[in-house]
Amino acid sequence: MEMTDGAGAPAQENDYSVWAIPPEDVRERLKKLMGGLRSEFGGPEIFQPHITVVGAISLTEQDALEKFRSACEGLKAYQVKTDRTVTGAFPSQCLYLLFQSTPEVMDASARCCRHFGYKRSNQYMPHLSLLYGTLTNEEKKKAKEKTHVLDESIDGLNFQISRLALWITDRKDNGTLETWKLISECSLSPD
Repeated sequence: MEMTDGAGAPAQENDYSVWAIPPEDVRERLKKLMGGLRSEFGGPEIFQPHITVVGAISLTEQDALEKFRSACEGLKAYQVKTDRTVTGAFPSQCLYLLFQSTPEVMDASARCCRHFGYKRSNQYMPHLSLLYGTLTNEEKKKAKEKTHVLDESIDGLNFQISRLALWITDRKDNGTLETWKLISECSLSPD
């Protein structure tokens, strides 16, 4: 069945992602760290520190909202704990915090992916990007070292995820992130 807008035209599809949002105090700590890294190594501002739960999937807004509400219903808040700071091969994973793949973390993502009909090409890797960009390996090494200068206990970060957010995350936005937009948030039930 094809979705249409009120005028009968096919409803526009966008790329949507579901993010786990850290609590306010952790967000502020991460924003400060990210700002310090960006001032030295460049890259766009990652306006909302987040852990991707469901990667970009093309849907209409109505369908995305319905799937998001359904995925959030009955989902309990869960703990996350950093494993280590890692450099990656993709601009969106230039430098990131890798989280432990606990059953709670993996189950939350699997549940949301089922509701969205999202199929992963690889195993879920819970992470929070600290720096977007295209750096040389030497620059990435320096950025990783700078992370621990700016926040020496970042690898011991442990907090509860009690909010998820649905965002438009256009895959064609090559690095500016200007097209990314918050659509909806939900609070998870207490654990």
